[in-house]
Amino acid sequence: MDKSMMSYFIVLALLALAPLCFSHKFQGGYLYPQFYDRSCPQVEQIVKSVVAQAVARDRRMAASLLRLHFHDCFVKGCDASLLLESNGNIISEKGSNTNRNSARGFEVIDEIKAAVEQACPHTVSCADILALAARDSTVIAGGPNWQVPLGRRDARGASLSGSNNDIPAPNNTFNTILTKFKRQGLDLVDLVTLSGAHTIGNARCVSFRQRLYNLNGNGKPDFTLDRAYAYELRNQCPQSGGDQNLFFLDYATPFNFDNSYYKNILAYKGLLNSDQVLLTKNQESMQLVKQYAENMELFFDHFAKSMVKMGNISPLTGPKGEIRQYCRSINNY
Repeated sequence: MDKSMMSYFIVLALLALAPLCFSHKFQGGYLYPQFYDRSCPQVEQIVKSVVAQAVARDRRMAASLLRLHFHDCFVKGCDASLLLESNGNIISEKGSNTNRNSARGFEVIDEIKAAVEQACPHTVSCADILALAARDSTVIAGGPNWQVPLGRRDARGASLSGSNNDIPAPNNTFNTILTKFKRQGLDLVDLVTLSGAHTIGNARCVSFRQRLYNLNGNGKPDFTLDRAYAYELRNQCPQSGGDQNLFFLDYATPFNFDNSYYKNILAYKGLLNSDQVLLTKNQESMQLVKQYAENMELFFDHFAKSMVKMGNISPLTGPKGEIRQYCRSINNY
């Protein structure tokens, strides 16, 4: 074989292996960014366009779509189980304590799915749409960009108990939250980094009320909450009533994806208990909060890496699961 022919075969071999350089191996197959390059090359542009329109209509939507991906991945893996409605043997995760009256953006996912189905029928999973929408929401809000590994398939079931037990709650202790992250193969850096998603979005009064009035059952507010900030919050979050009243998670720049969330925590103005404990309950966590408050590039770099890592939690690949035609219900066949 002459040198030119040898070079030709080497190039072919390298091209064949190229997707693996960006892939993440699981039992049953790979996730990699080029998964739809041939079967649906326009999918990323479709998702980006619909997300941009949705956020233009409602600035809260960026945070809502990011949260959907998080709440999906922490229950049985990133498999779009969160999107399913109750039907037959399926009890929807939308009714869990962490999602009821707060998870939103489902109609945007429906809109994306309809557009993708029109372009590429029976090809792109709802789970991948969630992952892409989370990335695009982050970018639109001013945050980092990253390549999203793709190739997930959709679950044919949901887990209400998993949603109640596996998703970190605002009033969980630091150790409980860390345990829930470790259960998913994530670590303390991922915990502190992904908490930074609270640089955009809102929380309900019911999520932090006890910090204002009776944190430890002694009738006193949380001493780690700035007193002036607590007084301001009490005006709109009374001891009873007003459960659904909304408050910015980052009061400083509520619609900008930046590092002011960590600056707020250093000023003892983290809204949720789960935010403030990042500073007060663990030395390593405290150091990360300080680093991210000082260095937004570092936070962005870590956030992108942790989002890819979270997006790789127990995906269904290969013959497992299905490609739903409608994201809210399993296929009937």
